[in-house]
Order: sequence, then structure tokens, then C-alpha cells
Amino acid sequence: MTENVQVAHAVQQINAMKGIGLADHFVTCNKLGRYLTFQGNSRFLITDDFASSKLNIPKDAQAMASICSKDDLVARAALMPLAHRAASLDDIRREAFEELFELIERQTLSDSVREGAAAVLQSGFRENRIRELEAVLSDDLNPARARYRGFLEVVRQLIEGRIAAGTFIDDFVDFTKSVAGRLDFGIYSYCLDRIFATQLIPLQVKKMVAVEVMNFPPLVRRELLSNALAHGAVDRATKDFIRHTIALHLDKPQAVEIELLEAVKTQRISESQIENSLNRANTAASYSGVSGRA
Repeated sequence: MTENVQVAHAVQQINAMKGIGLADHFVTCNKLGRYLTFQGNSRFLITDDFASSKLNIPKDAQAMASICSKDDLVARAALMPLAHRAASLDDIRREAFEELFELIERQTLSDSVREGAAAVLQSGFRENRIRELEAVLSDDLNPARARYRGFLEVVRQLIEGRIAAGTFIDDFVDFTKSVAGRLDFGIYSYCLDRIFATQLIPLQVKKMVAVEVMNFPPLVRRELLSNALAHGAVDRATKDFIRHTIALHLDKPQAVEIELLEAVKTQRISESQIENSLNRANTAASYSGVSGRA
């Protein structure tokens, strides 16, 4: 069973819950190899969203986030409200959540979520075990968020002209290495968006940041560069440089992926249109392979 089929099967098994629209959106993000966003691509999910009183992420969407989030921290955070909900129920009503946690344990992309789901099940949904898992997640998050706040101070110093471009780039590289995989991707992405969009940051610095981003893993690079290209506040010169750098250093398929994702973020095409195009391409490739073997 392929990953996409497994995720689709997961949706079918939890579709009795409410708010299917957001869960389906998460599945679409997964099919396109993306980090999870809110509908309309307004922003990426972060761990705080699952504990926020201002947001109401439906239970099926929480489950799908724990299964298919590319951000391990977000996947772990998504599991917690489900665990707390199950802990508050009587034994009879908790059975459905036991089945859900068994499903998450089987289907999740995250080893940490798999271990967490297993631990919650084995504890019988005891609140003290759930709080222990939350404490571990908090311990994992806090150092990276502290480093993030320190980097924001460096950004402020750059804007005020108190540090040189080279010093800023050195700290940016160190910041990136320090928080890679330890900071919510949505927070890191927001930080990069502000660097590219802030008019007081020199163009030369933005160019150097873009060059650094070119060395990032393909999934991360695709999200960050398409963000900059789709952002209305990023100036023309910065976008032109990013497009030139993409054309110069990436192969055609990688460049097209960034272009398509930019089109999704600017609502020129929909995620479903890309998904349909990918399905047609995969079908055509399948027929071509069969023909080649005949």
C-alpha cells in the first residue's frame, strides 16, 4: 500500500468526526509533498495552534496532522489535544479514540508520534502520561525558540545598520543550523518571509539569504522560495534575483515545482489542479512503462 493510499484510508476511517474540510486539505498538502498549511495557504501550522483558544482545529484535522505532517513537532503537538479529549471520556466512549490512536500509530510519518501514540495507549490515556509527553515536546521546542528570539535581535541590528551584511549572514547560517528540525517550520518560514519583505533590509543581504536557501533540502527550499515569490511585499528586484538563481542552479523539474507552488499560493491555480496534473502524469508514465515492456 502506497503512502497516499494509506493516508486516504486513514481519512475514511476517521470521517465520522467533524470538520472534514480541513482534514482533506491536510491530505492534499501531503500528496503534494508539502508542509501543512491552513486552507487558502494563509500560513503554516505551528505547534501553538493546537493549544490556542482562538483556533478550532477539528478532531479529524488534528488526527490527520499527527499522521501526515512533515514537521515532526507539529505532528507531535497535534496528538496532544486528542489524548486529553480521550482521557476525559468514560471507557465506552473512549473506545473510538483507542481505535484512532491505533490508526495513528500505524499510519504516522513521525517516529516520535508513533512512540507517543503507543505510550498513551499503554497508559490507558492517563493524564499524567500525556502531560509527560507534553513536557518532552516543550523541552524540545524551547531551546530553538530561544535561539529564534536571539536571531530576531540580530535582524533588528541589521535594520538599524549596527552590524554588517557579512556578520548577519554568518549568524543566519548558524541560526539555521541550530534550529533545523527543532523549530516549527511555520515560525522559521515567517522569519524568512520578513527578511525578504522588509524594505529596510538591503537587497544585497536578501540576495545572500536566497543563495543560502538554495542549499537547503528540496522540500524546504521549494516552500521558502515560492513563499518569497508569492509574497506581495517582496520587491521586484528581490524576486527577479530569486528567479534568476533558480534558473541558474536548479534543474527544470525542481524549478517547475517552485513555479507551480508559487501559482498555488497566489491562487492562480488550485492544489487540486496540480494533484490532477500529477495523477495524469503518473498514469501516462504507467502506460508508457507497460508499453515499453511489451
